[in-house]
Amino acid sequence: MTTTDTHTHWMLHLGLGSFHRAHQAVYLNELHALGDTRWALAGGNIRPDMAQTIADLQAQDGAYTLETVSPQGVYEYNRITAIKKVVTYDDALTGLVAIAKDASTRIISFTVTEAGYYLDANEQLDLSFADLTADITRVKAGLAGHTIYGALCTLLRARMNACSAADAGITLLNCDNLRHNGDRARSGLLQFITLIDDTALATWVQQHTTCPNAMVDRITPRPTPTVAERVKAATGRDDPASLMGESFIQWVIEDNFANGRPAFERVGVEMVTDVAAYEEAKIRLLNATHSCIAWAGTLLGMTYIHEGTLHAPTRQLAYDYVTNDVIPVLTPCPIDLARYRDVVLDRFSNPAIADTNQRVAMDGFSKIPGFIAPTIRERLTRGESVADVMVLPALFLAYLQRWHRGELPYTYQDQAMNPATAHAICSSADPIAAFVADDVLWGDLAGSAALTQAMTTAYAKVQAFVSANSLQAA
Repeated sequence: MTTTDTHTHWMLHLGLGSFHRAHQAVYLNELHALGDTRWALAGGNIRPDMAQTIADLQAQDGAYTLETVSPQGVYEYNRITAIKKVVTYDDALTGLVAIAKDASTRIISFTVTEAGYYLDANEQLDLSFADLTADITRVKAGLAGHTIYGALCTLLRARMNACSAADAGITLLNCDNLRHNGDRARSGLLQFITLIDDTALATWVQQHTTCPNAMVDRITPRPTPTVAERVKAATGRDDPASLMGESFIQWVIEDNFANGRPAFERVGVEMVTDVAAYEEAKIRLLNATHSCIAWAGTLLGMTYIHEGTLHAPTRQLAYDYVTNDVIPVLTPCPIDLARYRDVVLDRFSNPAIADTNQRVAMDGFSKIPGFIAPTIRERLTRGESVADVMVLPALFLAYLQRWHRGELPYTYQDQAMNPATAHAICSSADPIAAFVADDVLWGDLAGSAALTQAMTTAYAKVQAFVSANSLQAA
C-alpha cells in the first residue's frame, strides 16, 4: 500500500479502473485544487485483476495524468493526485479491510457493471451464477468475498466490529449505470446478507449505512499505449498509468449521506433530492444509443463508435430511436431531451476518443432489460408504436448470431449471458421467437405476441440495413 499526505476523511473506492480515475477522482482533485483537502481517496480492487495498473499507480504514489479531448479536438492534460492510498490486492482483502474499519473512512464507493449486481427481472439475486453462490459460501464461512456484495459484507463486518456506534456511519455510493443504483444495490446487499445468515450485520447495515442513488457520465475508453505516448509528448512525463476521456463530465447524486461528504457541489456535482429524471435520460438517451451504434457498427464492419455515429444511416437509427420512441415517454422532463440527444451524438462523433465497438457492445443481456426494454414496455402499455426502439434488440440479435457463428472480429464479453442459452437461441429453427421468449432479456414481456410481431418487423429492417451498408460486403 502506498500512502501520502494526511487527510481528515477517506473515501474508499472499490475498482481502480479507468472510469473511476477519469470521473470521481477528478472531482476530488478539483476540490483539492480549491484548497479543500479534508477528503481524499483510497482505492483497490476486489478481484485479482489490473495488477499492472495497480503497480504503476503505486510507483507514482497514486498520481497519474488524465488526457481529455473535446469534440472540437481540443486536448488538455491534468495531473490527478486525489488518490492517496493504492491498495495491493490479496485474497483476504487485507488492505481494503484496514481502511474500511478506520472510523475516518466515511464513504465506500464502487464501480460495477450492470451484470455485476446479479439481479433478475424481479430484483432478486440470480443464484444461477456460480461466482455469486461461491461467494455466499465463502462469506458465510468467514472468508473474504469477491463479488460486490461479498466484498461489502467483508468490509462492513470489519467496520461493525471495530467502530463504535457513534463513528460507524458509512455511505455506500454507487458510481455506475444501474438504474436506481443505490436502492437496488442495497436490496441486493441485504438479500446477500440474509443468504449468509448474518442477522447482526443486516441490522447494522440498516442502522448505519445509506445508499444514495446517483448518475455518472463520462466516456472513458480503455487506454492504449498511444495515450502514454501523447502524454509524454505533451508533458514530458513518462506515465504508464495515464488514461484519456472526453471533455464532458457529469455526476448527479442524491444527497443522502450517512456520515458527511465532500463539498461536491463546489466542483460541479449536482446534489439533488431525486436523480430519477437524470438517470432515465442518461440510460435511455446515452447508454442505449451507445449500444445501438456499437452493435450496428460491428455488423457493418466498423471498429470505432465515432465511425458509426458519423455514418448517416447508423446515426439515423439512433436519432429515430430517441426522437420517436424515447422522448415521448420521458416527457415532461426537467431536462431538454432534444438538446441532450444532440449533445450525446456530438460526443459519440468525436474521433479522438477512439472508443471501440467492442467495449461498448459488451453485456447485451444486461443492457436489453436495463436500457431498452423499459421503453418498449411503456410504449406498448400506452398502445404506441415500438418500431424504432425495437431496432435496437434486433441489432443485438443479428450481432449475437455473428457471435454464434464465430464471426465477430473480437471477443464478446457478457457477464449476464448464459452461452449455452445464447447459442440455442441462434441455432433455433425460429431465432426471433426464441430471442423474444428469453426471460432474462424480457421478463414479463417474454413471448408476447406484440413483442414477437414488432421484433419480426424490426429484424427485417436490420437485415436490409446491414445488406445496404456493410463495409465488408462493399
